[in-house]
Amino acid sequence: MGREDLEAENSKINTQPVDEAILESQGILEMKAPEIHVLAVDDSVIDRKVIERLLKISAYKVTTVESGLRALEILGLAESSNPLRVNAHINLIITDYCMPEMTGYDLLKRVKEAAALKEIPVVIMSSENVPNRIKSCMAEGAEEFILKPLQLADVMRLRGHIRQTRLHAMKQSAIPCIKRKISSDTLQAPNSKRPHVDGVTVS
Repeated sequence: MGREDLEAENSKINTQPVDEAILESQGILEMKAPEIHVLAVDDSVIDRKVIERLLKISAYKVTTVESGLRALEILGLAESSNPLRVNAHINLIITDYCMPEMTGYDLLKRVKEAAALKEIPVVIMSSENVPNRIKSCMAEGAEEFILKPLQLADVMRLRGHIRQTRLHAMKQSAIPCIKRKISSDTLQAPNSKRPHVDGVTVS
């Protein structure tokens, strides 16, 4: 395989979905799934308690905060946050839309603008069914827009958003491994595949 063929093969890897069988062959899908940690944001004490209860009985680890600004501190995005204390273990954010100081939409934008956090799924909740609001949040990258009150069925759907994000991340991490394997196989190609003339190998 020449350089042009190798580059063409690498291009295919970057543009085509990675088969789950390949991930399994790399031992990536066999890793034990870590605990799911949800950051729940709502200015209502009652709603926070309801959300926390539903998440905990569904086997999630939960951190609840009362505002978007407090959520930014937990995520390490607030100006006063210590960069060394960025919580890299948040797997999903579920936030109310209508909150003082910072709306759920504004929080969503800040998360999606942060390179280190943009892959975290964000789910928006609201007691108001406003089509333009829903459309804006989905266009900005929200995974889902849920109408309150939050139900157990809503909480159970959250795992699907987290699974898709993790699978995407695992596929991305598998690409360099596959590239290295192709490069290695190319370098170790047996000489018997090269043409021979009078017993002399032609390079």
